[in-house]
Amino acid sequence: MPAETTTDSLATAAATLNDPLTLRCGQVLPNRVMKAALSEGLATPEHGPDTRLERLYSQWGAGGYGLVITGNVMVDRLHLGEPGNIVIEDDRHLDGLTRWAKTTQDGGSPIWMQLNHPGRQANPLATRSRPVAPSAIAVNIPGIPAPRALTDSEILDIIDRFAEAASVAEAAGFNGVQIHGAHGYLVSQFLSPLANRRTDRWGGSPDARMHFVLEVVRAIRGTVSPGFAVGIKLNSADFQKGGFDEVESRSVIEHLVGEKIDLIEISGGSYESPAMMGRSDSAASESTRRREAYFLSYAQTVRGAAADVPLAVTGGFRTATAMSAAVGSGDCDVVGLGRPAAISPTAARSVIDGHSERLDAPAISLGLPPKLAATGAVRSLDGALDLQWHTDQLHLIGSGGTPDPDRSAWRTAATIVRRNGFDAFRSRRGGASTVLDEAALARKFRRERAVGRYVANPAMRGLTAAGIRTSLMTDIETTGRKTGLQRQVPVSAAFDETGAWIISQHGTRSGWGANIADNPSVRVRQGTRWRTATAAFVPDDDVIDRARSFSDNPLIGRLIGSTFRALQTTPVSVRITFTD
Repeated sequence: MPAETTTDSLATAAATLNDPLTLRCGQVLPNRVMKAALSEGLATPEHGPDTRLERLYSQWGAGGYGLVITGNVMVDRLHLGEPGNIVIEDDRHLDGLTRWAKTTQDGGSPIWMQLNHPGRQANPLATRSRPVAPSAIAVNIPGIPAPRALTDSEILDIIDRFAEAASVAEAAGFNGVQIHGAHGYLVSQFLSPLANRRTDRWGGSPDARMHFVLEVVRAIRGTVSPGFAVGIKLNSADFQKGGFDEVESRSVIEHLVGEKIDLIEISGGSYESPAMMGRSDSAASESTRRREAYFLSYAQTVRGAAADVPLAVTGGFRTATAMSAAVGSGDCDVVGLGRPAAISPTAARSVIDGHSERLDAPAISLGLPPKLAATGAVRSLDGALDLQWHTDQLHLIGSGGTPDPDRSAWRTAATIVRRNGFDAFRSRRGGASTVLDEAALARKFRRERAVGRYVANPAMRGLTAAGIRTSLMTDIETTGRKTGLQRQVPVSAAFDETGAWIISQHGTRSGWGANIADNPSVRVRQGTRWRTATAAFVPDDDVIDRARSFSDNPLIGRLIGSTFRALQTTPVSVRITFTD
C-alpha cells in the first residue's frame, strides 16, 4: 500500500523554526521567523531613507530573522499613512534605498519592502490632499475627514504606482515586496463591503471587490523579474459587522494562488477595530490565549485553500513553544514578530537558539481607572499610544541608542503631540506661501481642532484622572453669543492672586473665545470654587512660554507647550481677572 501523501500543504509535523523555506519564485528563506512590518516614521523631509533606518535595520538584519519586512512605504507622497513615511514614486532615492537594503542583507537576512496606499486612512496631519477611497465613506476614526471616491483612471494610476515602486525596490536590491492588503488601508478598503459600495468593475460583488488587489499583483509581477518575491498581507476579517469576513478572505486567497504570489501573511482588523493589536473580543478568546497567535485558527482553516503558497501568521506570538507548535503543526509556515522586535531586535536568534522562551512586549496603556479605560475614546487613545510607544523604541535604535522597556506611556503621549504635529511637518511646510485660500484655512482649522479635541484634551483629562492634581486643568463658563445660554468647557490655566492665565487655542475663532470677545464676563473654577471674573485677550503675550508655565512638572509643561506648537494654530493668551 503506497504511503499517504499530502499535496495541499508545505508544512509537515517535522518542520522547525530553523528550517529553510523555498518560495515559488525560487527564493529561499533561511528560517521560519519573520520580522513583520512596523511603521518606522524615519524618513527625511523629502520622504527618503536616511542613516537612522540603516542603524535600525542593521540590527534587524543581524537579528537572525529568516525574512525582514519593512514598514509602510507609500506609493504617493500626496497620501501618507503616518508622519515620516518613505515614499517611492520614482528612483530619486535609489542610493539611499540601496544602502537600506544592503545594510539589512549584510547581516544575513533577506528584506522585502512593504508597499501601501492609505486610502481613506490617510493621516490628516501628514496629508495635504483630501483622502481618496473606493467610495466616499468616512472611516470611523475621530479627526479623519471623509474621502472622495476614486475615478476609474485614478484607480489605474494607483495600480501603476504599486508596480513602479516594486520596480524601484528591485533596482535598489530588495529581495521582494509585500502588498499591504490589511488593517483598513486602500487595498483592504476595496475588499470591504463597508468601504466599497461601487457598482462598476471595482465593486458591487465579492469578485469585483477583489479585482483591485488582483490587478495590483498582476502589475507588479509584470514589472519585476521572476526571482523577485511578491507577497501580501491580508485580513482574515475586518472584525466589523457587515465587513470583509473569513468566507470572502478565503476566496481572495484562492484567487491569489493563481497569481504567482510567494507568501501570504494573515492578519486582521483595522484601526477602527484593532484585532491585530489584540484589542478585540475575538483576539481575547481562551483558545487564542492558549495558542497566543490572534489569527492562527483562521490560518488552519485556509491551509488547503493556499495550496503551495506558504502562510505567515503575525500577532500575539510571545513564546518559543507556541511558535514552534504553530510551525510544527503545519498551521502556518512562518511566524511573524512585530512589537517584540521593537524591544529586542535580535528576538529571532534568541528564540531559534533557545536563549529566550518568552519575548518581552508590554501592553502600553495610560493606566486609567477601569471605568474610564473602558470608554471607546480611551481605548482608541491607548491603541494609538501602544503603536507610538513601540515606534519610539525604533527611533531610539535609529538614533544609536537602545530600546527602553520602561519608557512611560505619558512620555509617549508627549511624543505623539510633538511628532504628529510640529516636528513632523514644520520642515515640509517651509518655503510654502504663507497666504492660504479659504479652503486651505478651513482644512487647517479642521486639523487643528481634531488634534486639540482628540489628542490634547484627552491627554489633559487623562492627567487629571490619573491623580495629577494641579491648577493645570479647570473649566471656564462663558455666555453663548447667539443662544444666551451658559457654556462650560475644559481649559488649561495658571492661577495667581488676582486671577488666572488661560489660552484660547484658536483665538476668537474658538467657540468660547468668540463668546468672551462678545461678552467678557465669565466664571472660572478654581479648585472646587467658581469665581466670577472678566476675560481679556492679550495678543502680545508669548503663548508657548505661557503654556509651559502652567505646570511645575517639567514633563507636563513640555507637553502643554508642544501641544500648542504642534497644532500650528494662532493661539492667544487670555487674562482672567477676578471680580468677586
